[in-house]
Amino acid sequence: MIPLSLYIHFPWCIQKCPYCDFNSHQLKNDSYEVDYVDALLADIVKIVPKIWGRTIRTIFIGGGTPSLMKPDDMARLMSGLRSYLILDPHAEITMEANPGTVDANYFKAYHEIGINRISIGIQSLNDAHLKKLGRIHQSDEAKRAVQIARDAGFDNINCDLMFALPDQTVEQALSDLQGVIDLKPDHISHYQLTMEPNTYFYKFPPKLPESELIEEMQLQSYALLKANGYQHYEVSAFAKAGHQSKHNRNYWEFGDYIGIGAGAHGKVTMQGESRILRTSIEKHPTQYLKKSASERLVIEEVINEELPFEFMLNVLRLKHGIEEAIFSERTFLPISVIEDKLNLLQKRGLIVRENGQLSTTDQGFLFLNNVLSEFID
Repeated sequence: MIPLSLYIHFPWCIQKCPYCDFNSHQLKNDSYEVDYVDALLADIVKIVPKIWGRTIRTIFIGGGTPSLMKPDDMARLMSGLRSYLILDPHAEITMEANPGTVDANYFKAYHEIGINRISIGIQSLNDAHLKKLGRIHQSDEAKRAVQIARDAGFDNINCDLMFALPDQTVEQALSDLQGVIDLKPDHISHYQLTMEPNTYFYKFPPKLPESELIEEMQLQSYALLKANGYQHYEVSAFAKAGHQSKHNRNYWEFGDYIGIGAGAHGKVTMQGESRILRTSIEKHPTQYLKKSASERLVIEEVINEELPFEFMLNVLRLKHGIEEAIFSERTFLPISVIEDKLNLLQKRGLIVRENGQLSTTDQGFLFLNNVLSEFID
């Protein structure tokens, strides 16, 4: 059976960051929360028939800033989910948190509710860079947030860290990374700042480091993470032993997931029918709350021509790849439909196929976009 996850979107933040292209909106007041929890549970009721009898292995509560949600509302949400879904008793349940909104009492309550993994958006430990990024916290708050999470009982903590920030030097990027490593998180998401469409930075680009400096930041950061016991298992993900993100791995292994909340997406395999469905939900939170669960949910079938690229887009992000047999198991297509492309990439030294395993070479991992472009029709 293909693993199944649940993504829950919380669309509000204290303020919108200039680089952020996620579906997030500035918080005006918190009077929405009761209605929003009701709407999330209504989404579940609408989607349940598509996943009836299947067990949810992981949950990820993302945003936005979910750590703004009051514990009582979070408790009602989790209680409702447990009444409608079959939830693995050992499920990994992650919640994103902004250091500027961390509250010790909230964190203790979240842990008691059943959330067992926290992802803290540190982004930088340099106050000047945090200001340029439009973050609402400072470096001391980021450090304190990690300690608050530990004190609340969390023993699985991720820290998000960005590099290639405006006017950032290699030394500053490595200082940020060493500072995060010193906090001893179990997982580090280390990713490059990019200019995404429909963001303030895209319209008014800041001065970013030259490409040679960015490459040097990457290479030295990888070495520093490895030296401190973090395994590089996905393009931007590094984990201590036993702490890889189960939820994100399910995405990257082309597993199934349902998405609820404003703008959430899902992918559900109808195993007995050999077809894959894609779900999407009304994006803007105001319109989302105005519409019924039936009105805001769209379900489409994924056509076969799209599957090779979608599959490779996910699985080749994993450093050590996957078993080739998973392609046919999860797309219902024979491996022969991509055989020519695989052979071409192998000749170019960009992928490896050994003992039934498919993965990129070191060069292919560095130039992943070039590899993926071969699968776009």
